[in-house]
Amino acid sequence: MAQPIEGILETALYATDLDAAEAFYGNVLGLEKIARLGNRHVFFRCGPGVLLIFNPEETMKPPAPDSLQVPPHGTTGKGHACFRVSGDNLDTMAAKLKSAGVAIESEVHWPQGGRSIYFRDPDGNSLECAEAKIWGMG
Repeated sequence: MAQPIEGILETALYATDLDAAEAFYGNVLGLEKIARLGNRHVFFRCGPGVLLIFNPEETMKPPAPDSLQVPPHGTTGKGHACFRVSGDNLDTMAAKLKSAGVAIESEVHWPQGGRSIYFRDPDGNSLECAEAKIWGMG
């Protein structure tokens, strides 16, 4: 039987300051904003998927009866996401982050090949840009 899951469609991170998150992911990382709903969420196009940034204080509330019935969700603490970046563009991304005042916490050269850089968004989420070959993908 074929595997019915084709991949990850969306990834969620949580941030209490959506203005700072919107500026960081849009202006610093260069992601295309899809939508923003007040202080609840801001969504970005990210390659073939979508990056969802939710305010956990808002998404923990039950939906209004006349809105989409998405169950309450959220988390506390800092999350992690890794962005796929080609080896040729990894240094460009690191330079872009540094010029925006974003510190590179770590650069890892993985034993199986490939490398990645780690940094934080304004809310403290751990972010990574990495070559796909760290997971054996081309």
